[in-house]
Amino acid sequence: MPTILAIETSSELASCALLSGDTAHSSAHFSVLSRESGGVRTHSQSVLPMVQELLAEARIRLADVDAIAFGAGPGSFTGVRTACGVAQGLAFGADLPVLPLITLEAMAEACRAGTGATEVLAVLDARMNEVYWAQYRFDGRWQAVIEPVLSSPEAVAPQPVPGLAACGNGFAVYPDAFAGKAFAQAADAAIVPHARDLARIGAAALAAGQAVPADQAQPLYLRNKVAYTSAERQVINAAKAAGTAP
Repeated sequence: MPTILAIETSSELASCALLSGDTAHSSAHFSVLSRESGGVRTHSQSVLPMVQELLAEARIRLADVDAIAFGAGPGSFTGVRTACGVAQGLAFGADLPVLPLITLEAMAEACRAGTGATEVLAVLDARMNEVYWAQYRFDGRWQAVIEPVLSSPEAVAPQPVPGLAACGNGFAVYPDAFAGKAFAQAADAAIVPHARDLARIGAAALAAGQAVPADQAQPLYLRNKVAYTSAERQVINAAKAAGTAP
C-alpha cells in the first residue's frame, strides 16, 4: 500500500497531494488528498504548510510516506527548483527516496483521468513565445512517443495517431499559433501540472524502481540552468528542518 507525497510548483499553480492505498490492481483502491495555491510568488511560502495540512488530515507522519514525488520539469526555473529543493529537504530529514517526475506526463495523466484518452499531446506555456510539449501513449503505464521539447508553438508537431487528445495551457496562451490545426481543435486548455496527477504516476514509478536518493534528484531543464536564489535556499533549509520534526 504505497503512500506518495507529491509536490508540484512548475507553473502558476502550486499544489501538493498525498496518495495512499493499494494501486496494484485498480484506481478504485487508492485515495488522493490535495491542496493547491495560486500565485507564483507565493510558492515557496505555501508548499510546506500544504504538506503539513495533508499529513495532519491523513493522520500520518512524514516518516510513514514511501516516497516523495515532485514535478521535475519542464516548467519555470523558480518553480522546478522550489519543488526539487523542498522534496530533497523533506527526504533528507525523513530518510525517504525521491521520485523526479515529468510535468508533461502528469498533464497527460490529468487528460486521461478526465476523458479516458490513451494518446495525449501535452503543451505547457514556457513564456517568451515558446512552449514545452511532449506526446504520450498509455498502455498500463505512460510511454513517451515524443520526448519533452522546447519550441515555438507553431513548431508543435505530434505524430498523427487515432484518438489523439490534446491538453495544456499552451493552447490558451497561443491560440493563433494553433488555429486550424486538427490536433488542437478539442484541446483542454485548462490543464496544468498538478500534484494529484504526479501522485498517481508516482505510484507506478515507485513500483518500477524509479526512485532515487535525495541527493540524486535533479530538475529537468530545457533552458539553461541557473543557481538557487537566497529565498529558495531558505525554503530548502526549512524543508530539511521540517523533515526532522516528529
